Amino acid sequence: MEKIRAAGLLRTRGLIGGQWVDAYDGKTIEVQNPATGEVLANVACMGNRETADAITSANTTFYTWSKLTASERSKALRKWIFLLTVYIPQRHDLLMSHKEELALLMTLEQGKPMKEALGEVNYGASFIEFFAEEAKRVYGDIIPPTLADRRLLVLKQPIGVVGAITPWNFPLAMITRKVGPALACGCTVVVKPSEFTPLTALAAADLALQAGIPAGALNVVMGNAPEIGDELMQSTQVRKITFTGSTAVGKKLMAGSANTVKKVSLELGGNAPCIVFDDADIDVAVKGSLAAKFRNSGQTCVCANRILVQEGIYEKFASAFVKAVQSLQVGNGLEESTSQVANPSFGSVDMIPVGPAYKCTHEKNPGWTTASGHLGPVRISSTIQLPEKRARSDPNGSALRIQLLENERPAVQFCGAAPAQLRKNEKQELLEITFYSFFHMQGPLINEAAVEKVEKFVGDATSKGASIMLGGKRHSLGMSFYEPTVVGNVSNDMLLFREEVFGPVAPLIPFKTEEEAIHLANDTNAGLAAYMFTKSIARSWRVSEALEYGLVGVNEGLISTEVAPFGGVKQSGLGREGSKYGMDDYLEIKYVCMGNLG
Repeated sequence: MEKIRAAGLLRTRGLIGGQWVDAYDGKTIEVQNPATGEVLANVACMGNRETADAITSANTTFYTWSKLTASERSKALRKWIFLLTVYIPQRHDLLMSHKEELALLMTLEQGKPMKEALGEVNYGASFIEFFAEEAKRVYGDIIPPTLADRRLLVLKQPIGVVGAITPWNFPLAMITRKVGPALACGCTVVVKPSEFTPLTALAAADLALQAGIPAGALNVVMGNAPEIGDELMQSTQVRKITFTGSTAVGKKLMAGSANTVKKVSLELGGNAPCIVFDDADIDVAVKGSLAAKFRNSGQTCVCANRILVQEGIYEKFASAFVKAVQSLQVGNGLEESTSQVANPSFGSVDMIPVGPAYKCTHEKNPGWTTASGHLGPVRISSTIQLPEKRARSDPNGSALRIQLLENERPAVQFCGAAPAQLRKNEKQELLEITFYSFFHMQGPLINEAAVEKVEKFVGDATSKGASIMLGGKRHSLGMSFYEPTVVGNVSNDMLLFREEVFGPVAPLIPFKTEEEAIHLANDTNAGLAAYMFTKSIARSWRVSEALEYGLVGVNEGLISTEVAPFGGVKQSGLGREGSKYGMDDYLEIKYVCMGNLG
């Protein structure tokens, strides 16, 4: 926490009208590290009075912020990006990046691995960048008149004050995905972050102030969720509620907003099917399913909640998938040693930059047969302790080879200056090293209640005949850690099929035909994300259209991006976030008829 304090980003008060404010009654709540139980900070526990003042501040600021030109708002948003991350260097490259501090805060209060947290900072910044540009493209329309002396115009104007309620699983990105388009359109915002992860939200808001977002345009209140939510719903000054969270809470917000006829956008729970057809590439399906299921320890609304596998490849897929899941390292997200490459016996290796540049090829048993070729620049931290010596920075790069041995960590061989093609006789000193692979490390669940829910779901499945293929219990690390788990032969009468587990449990469900797979996939009230793996273009198109979901991934397990619309159907929500369509929920359409112009 000292690094965060030194950067001036450890905020424990709410933000109202540009001022850092304690709860009016002095109450605080603890923010804990789910990996250790350590109390990180005591933050203000706010309620309806503080929320009312935040709304008033946002409403006052709306009349000045909305009158700025789109270019002026865009400039302020872009400066916020530069303070969040080094994502776009250009003219503002002298500004200090706070990417590491934000990622550290996320890992401390949410538990996700540092790599994932760093990725979320980039992901969160991408929404601000995208909507900073979209601000300049809020176009109206001219309608051909029915009478010669009239002109018919369509204007798009900001809706007003927005209440944004965000979850704990993506404590930065879910804020920027809502605040980005709201500010870009000219709206002002009152953010209510999760009481489990308020520190990231407060740090991001601090950087927004530094970037020139005016006082009152962005306010943050946290603490008493029912009181804050009620005030946002009942206020006539709040014209829109945007919420990401459970379906049950979303329904309450929808009902509570009816009295003031607010615009509501909801991104709610999912029950994502992941369909593996018998013509799928097994390696691609295993890798994609692993990422779709175990990202953020299974705590995302688009996680693969049910993995449907065609009977012809069920055993083969299950065997490969279990091996892949076995490779997941469980531990505190701050510990580099707990992060390693997924089991190299099944497929390709994903790597991320963490130090001096080297080149690398991915190889796997038997021998040195290249499996996936050159993966591009890879960085190995100069601080990683090797058995015999440290990795050294080499500005010219060195050729590295990874010998992939089943059930062992990859071995690295230094082969000198990179030749045109690596040869077997270029073997020198063999050094063991741990690489960094995105999404292949699992942190804790958010709290004890989350672990108890996972235990309940797994217990229900085994009591009804499902089999534990891997894991199935709390991890020896204690706290809120749970073992990566695979459950076989899950049926549609089990909680693992019917409801969202929100944890590191992968249920495998066999099916016979394409029609059965579609029926099983759609047999739910949820409709957020779905995935499929197949080599058939015809099938991918046919099944994509048949699936009752807002997002469909074909041969890919990670599909979210700022340029594509994100949202669900059925009871998974209303509206879309991200993409050009993400602006629409923050705009009102006004028709202007100009007459007697003849």
